[in-house]
Amino acid sequence: MTTRAQTCLWLTLAVAVALFSTTVAAERLVTSVSTHRVLITSNFTGTEVVVFGSIEDDDKAQASGPYDVAISVRGPTQTYIARRKARVLGIWVNAESRQFIDVPSYLAIMTSRPPQELGPPDFLRRNKIGIVNQTFQQRIGGDFGDVVPQDPFRVAFLRVRMNEGLFYESPTGVTFLTPTLFRATVPIPGIAPTGTYQVEALLLAKGEVIARESTAIEVLKTGFEELLASAAREHGLLYGLATALLALGTGLAANFMFRRD
Repeated sequence: MTTRAQTCLWLTLAVAVALFSTTVAAERLVTSVSTHRVLITSNFTGTEVVVFGSIEDDDKAQASGPYDVAISVRGPTQTYIARRKARVLGIWVNAESRQFIDVPSYLAIMTSRPPQELGPPDFLRRNKIGIVNQTFQQRIGGDFGDVVPQDPFRVAFLRVRMNEGLFYESPTGVTFLTPTLFRATVPIPGIAPTGTYQVEALLLAKGEVIARESTAIEVLKTGFEELLASAAREHGLLYGLATALLALGTGLAANFMFRRD
């Protein structure tokens, strides 16, 4: 074996040992949720899902503490249009508009401390910690991209979503039960969209992300609501005709019952 080949071999072994040592010493994050399925029925007004987590480490990794945790829950993406109203000749009409493309239909961000205490602004934006640090792709004319957080359309869009309960942020929503055990409560409103919700937990220490773990929950309609939704989705024409006939029949029945002879 040549000297050059031996050098390459030793370098490869050294890198492998370094990677193995880093993996062994690194903390491991384990998370679970109180339920993986949220069922929406006719009397559904909202519920809560609890995220539990534990930090598994060794004596060497203890030096990374104290720990912080940031949890995000993202619903299926949708496209929305935000409109600005203007008064024209005494009438309020839609003027400018902004399209928000493939943004989460539901978004919850919970942290163990206020986001500004977890790291510098670029670190928070890179790891999407905090509602204001999320990326919302928008269509502005022929261009696509996000804008500054102070943009009026962006601010209005976030305000509306938060007032609806579909965007939620709690700067102290993650509670440590012990130095390595934590929990967070995720509110699911009554108008929550159906679909798969991605749950991600970030373990933070000394301004760095040292571990992350993901899981998911399903929000599903059940019972008569699920039957109607399936009919509308799979048999759109028949569903539309049935709805029109039902409305016509209701109108005729009401006219017959309340008519004056």
